[in-house]
Amino acid sequence: MNRRDAVARVALIMGGTLIGGDYFLTSCSSPEAEKEKKATVKKQEKPFLSQDQVAYLNEVGETILPTTKTPGAKAADVGSFMAVMVKDCYKPEDQQIFLKGLTQLEQASQKKNGKGFLELDPAQRTALLTALDAEQKQYSQTKTREAPNHYFRMFKELTLLGYFTSETGSTKALRYLPVPGKYDGCVPYKKGDRAWATT
Repeated sequence: MNRRDAVARVALIMGGTLIGGDYFLTSCSSPEAEKEKKATVKKQEKPFLSQDQVAYLNEVGETILPTTKTPGAKAADVGSFMAVMVKDCYKPEDQQIFLKGLTQLEQASQKKNGKGFLELDPAQRTALLTALDAEQKQYSQTKTREAPNHYFRMFKELTLLGYFTSETGSTKALRYLPVPGKYDGCVPYKKGDRAWATT
């Protein structure tokens, strides 16, 4: 008996009271049916962002978290992470703000430098994103609860989240201990030590 069958039978024995009953039981279908379902969904599913947009977001992320002694955001492929998070976790109105933000960032680059973001040198990119960060901070301080979110805040938050939860960020920028030992609530800190990826 496989795990799926065992869980379905336990749910039946418990009278369908386990995790929403009907939903739980209907999601326990045969592996063949699951494969067919996934294949159908895959055919119908259109990517949320194009490969060019993902590459563009990787460049934005690399400007926010550049490569130094440790790999930058581009090495962690934060653009792909953003595409998944926005598609799967953001409300439709925030998805639209995010998509529109790609155009707004390009327009801001054209206005400030007379060329697109990807054509800028690293110093120009940093200056542009620093100005946008200051703009979003000011906007956040004055916005009402009903006002839409600022696109650059989304870009920055997702870059940081994507990087520090990636294997690259967790193991290269932070200290990572895959199998932690005993809990020690008072570890001496030495200046220059990296933060821990896990506690």
